[in-house]
Amino acid sequence: QQQLVESGGGLVQPGGSLRLSCAASGFTFGYYAIGWFRQAPGKEREGVSCISSTGSDTDYASSVKGRFTISRDNAKSTVYLQMNSLKPEDTGVYYCAASLDYYCSGYRVPRYDDMDYWGKGTLVTVSS
Repeated sequence: QQQLVESGGGLVQPGGSLRLSCAASGFTFGYYAIGWFRQAPGKEREGVSCISSTGSDTDYASSVKGRFTISRDNAKSTVYLQMNSLKPEDTGVYYCAASLDYYCSGYRVPRYDDMDYWGKGTLVTVSS
């Protein structure tokens, strides 16, 4: 059974940092691009970042570029999202998702319909 499990969320002050992890199981992780999404209260889920299956290509939404860094360790079937200089508008539930067909090429961040498998999310709250 395909599974993605996010961890690392929590409450952080503006300007702080968090590192999210996404642990995968039940599928051939190294074949899949991974995306991070977030959903703020009352808003649609949006793509934040992606990384190609080998880790050679990444992309970021303009709102997080320069502050967030995505990486992956295929030996551990895990993807990370390092989030620095956090802002209150970064608050939301963060989801990771996997796609066999979507290619993270830097052209655009992934959309909901691009992805095959989803985690259940981890809550990030940025507040003083």
